[in-house]
Amino acid sequence: MCQIKLGKELLLISVAVLLLFTQCTSTANKKTAKDDISAVGLKMAVKMADSEMTFFPNVTYVDFNVKPKWNYTPGLISYAMVELSEVTKDKKYFDYAKGYADEFINEDGDIKGYKRSDFNIDKINSGKFLFDLYAATKDEKYKKAIYVLRDQLKDHPRTTEGGFWHKKRYLNQMWLDGLYMGAPFYAEFCKVFNEPESFSDVINQFKTVHKHTYDSITGLNYHGWDESKEQRWANPETGCSPHFWGRAEGWYAMALVDVLDFVPANYPERDVLITILNEVAAAIKKYQDQESGVWYQVLDQGNREGNYLEASASSMFVYTLLKAVRNGYIDKSYKDLAVKGYEGILKSFVRENEDGTISLTKICAVAGLGGNPYREGTYEYYIGEPVRDNDPKGVGPFILASIELTK
Repeated sequence: MCQIKLGKELLLISVAVLLLFTQCTSTANKKTAKDDISAVGLKMAVKMADSEMTFFPNVTYVDFNVKPKWNYTPGLISYAMVELSEVTKDKKYFDYAKGYADEFINEDGDIKGYKRSDFNIDKINSGKFLFDLYAATKDEKYKKAIYVLRDQLKDHPRTTEGGFWHKKRYLNQMWLDGLYMGAPFYAEFCKVFNEPESFSDVINQFKTVHKHTYDSITGLNYHGWDESKEQRWANPETGCSPHFWGRAEGWYAMALVDVLDFVPANYPERDVLITILNEVAAAIKKYQDQESGVWYQVLDQGNREGNYLEASASSMFVYTLLKAVRNGYIDKSYKDLAVKGYEGILKSFVRENEDGTISLTKICAVAGLGGNPYREGTYEYYIGEPVRDNDPKGVGPFILASIELTK
């Protein structure tokens, strides 16, 4: 009896040890997987940034400009480079971005080529990385330039509900793109320079555009909205453009997670932003291509002839989901969806070049509404715009998404 009892005890101990070993191994594997994806993110962020600096030694020309220009695209790359510098502690990325600011901003804070009277919301975006430059250097010219851009928003034309027009020449129109161009800068200004009363104005930008562009059937947001309903592209009843453009939704999604960095946790209606973000995240999930893990140029028309998987929107969605999960704004299950999307980007869009650089491919070069020549916002229009490699509107979000994997 004694021997049988001892045998049973040894068996129980052995089983317990085996279970403990299995649990430890499983935990170690999960940790290793987490470490691996973080390492991949850092490696790809550095490699893409180094490649970008090889292709464009001066950040001014990242959008294939022939002349230096103060615009949102060099600002986007500069912002991504500053973020990468903070992660890697490598000053070359910071200096690359700083070179762009120093080329355009004089000691009085004036910005070369910037015209306030254009009331172009795109011009505000480049101001975002100036907060980091000012914090790091304490050079007053950066602060002065920040105030120059903030001043534009005081008189920027608005819809009757207070939403910023996309540009002065685009009368009565809000585009999803514009939320990214203006709102994160505006919110950071409110926090850094103590203007808390304007957070309500920031939140109202999202409330207004979401109210008018959100489609309850698809869960997506239309690219643009014309309050006057006078544009040829505008639905005569709703004022909305006719399609769901991937990058427009991507800009909007990134704007939401970035603005939430600055709006205080206890601020009234902050929850409105989180509610909208959850609706956007649900639509991102709904329209992810299951085979590739990435997203289409026209989001809800995946099987339609001519549509294609597009890199900038895909990078923006991955960035948004990773950051939203990290900050607890959306359910943690979205993390797996985001990782699948990132892996899809690497497989579908990243190309190794013979010189050791990498390229991000299949990026829509540009898309808009109205203007001259007139853009009708049709399906044929969106799929007919040029597609190119290494466009900053894809490269910047890809670097930011890669950085998010390290966090």
